[in-house]
Amino acid sequence: MENTPPEKPIRKVTKGSIKSKYDVYSRAASATFSVNVGDLKLKTTCTDATFVKGPCLNGIVLGVEKPGFFMMDYDLPQKAANFQFMSSAKISGKQLKLTYIHAQKANRTMLDGSLVFDPSNKLSANYSFMAGSGQLKYSYIHQGDRTFEPAYDFKTNSWNFSMSQKVYGADTLKTSYDTFNKRLGLEWTRESKDAGSFKELQIHNHIVP
Repeated sequence: MENTPPEKPIRKVTKGSIKSKYDVYSRAASATFSVNVGDLKLKTTCTDATFVKGPCLNGIVLGVEKPGFFMMDYDLPQKAANFQFMSSAKISGKQLKLTYIHAQKANRTMLDGSLVFDPSNKLSANYSFMAGSGQLKYSYIHQGDRTFEPAYDFKTNSWNFSMSQKVYGADTLKTSYDTFNKRLGLEWTRESKDAGSFKELQIHNHIVP
């Protein structure tokens, strides 16, 4: 009878990733290291403030996330936690998503929700309990490249309107009008892997006497 060598245990390889970004306007850099542990994702974020005057706790944020369910971040220098809980359900075949957000240091609590009727029509709402402000917005996408978004602001009891148009594939032109402040906004954005990304925003105040 042959002796069968014992099977070697299968080792699970834990995969990690590093993402970095640089903000040209604030001239600040940051990097996030994340690793998956089962259904959870553990994250550590640091900024250039962590190393500019020698290694320190400035800019370090620890986080744990279960995608689609919850997120929690803890700012080490501020000793403050941010919580975010997500939930979804089907209502008459329509997708309803709810998100609860609480920022401990800022004492800010928000509730976001969206109801998707079809790929072209969506109703969304948000409310900040601390500020007592909220907004109800309807989004309609026409033929995949033009978006109309009327919105109602509960705090100012006024309407806001915006329209965006995709041009040349990666560019988007957007115009908006704030009826309460009588403010017209023009925005040009580009998101391209080849040509890069940018955002140009112009705001004109009191265009109506």
